[in-house]
Amino acid sequence: MANIKSAKKRIRTSERKAAANKAVKTGVKTVTKKVRAAVEAGDKTAAQEALKQATSAIEKAATKGVLHKNNAANKVSKLAKSVSKM
Repeated sequence: MANIKSAKKRIRTSERKAAANKAVKTGVKTVTKKVRAAVEAGDKTAAQEALKQATSAIEKAATKGVLHKNNAANKVSKLAKSVSKM
């Protein structure tokens, strides 16, 4: 455990940020699973709606710095490709 006041504060802030980042990543995974589930079910309209939500969540995560912009672009691309193949 840190003894210096600034180090203690840094630990607290990094824990808060880690929790926030984890929440965003979990949300991205959830919307991604919804898209994949709709594609598996063969429901094109639901897949397209889920893709819109997923794209928004992924881009927002990239903007916040939780995901790298190229990683986000790859995720969106793969999901869009799977929906367009339907």
